[in-house]
Amino acid sequence: MSGRYSISREDILPIEAYGAERAHHRRTVIALKRPRRLEVGPVAAFYFENYATMLSQIQEMLWIEKGGEAQIADELAAYNPLIPQGRELVATLMFEIADPDRRLALLSRLGGVEDTVSLEVAGGKIAGVAMHEDGIERTRADGKTSSIHFIRFPFQADQIAAFREPDARIVAAIDHPEYAHMAVMPQAMRQALAEDFD
Repeated sequence: MSGRYSISREDILPIEAYGAERAHHRRTVIALKRPRRLEVGPVAAFYFENYATMLSQIQEMLWIEKGGEAQIADELAAYNPLIPQGRELVATLMFEIADPDRRLALLSRLGGVEDTVSLEVAGGKIAGVAMHEDGIERTRADGKTSSIHFIRFPFQADQIAAFREPDARIVAAIDHPEYAHMAVMPQAMRQALAEDFD
């Protein structure tokens, strides 16, 4: 096993072995993800990723798409960048709107939303950095944005120490003119995410 910062080929279960234990794996990862999801406003949520969530995502993609060995390298390249590297948090930001017309209407007004995301830790602001490792720009020239964004939050040592303080107040915010919301992170989530740091 390659460790908590990178998934290697050796970490991937053969599809038959994963299939036999899939229900158990899914229950385990659902329990793991629960304290890693934070709703910010009525239709947005941050899903804070780590080694285990990304390994689960890769296994699921291989199970669903049945691409075999040829698919594995692509999945590793896609999901390894989303594993925090010890001095950061990494989140998938999702706008979750079931109705397609309503979703299109909102996303058409949210161009650049990925550049308005932040965390507040001990009164200091950590600006989110949009990740484009997949080469895809999430906001188009016409102002429409994607429903999914990948955001990295780089921390300084003092910010990590402040984050780890019991009862620390952490606020996640989206400060876009068309979607301005914030949420205070529950303590159970803060404790879970603190484990992502060195």
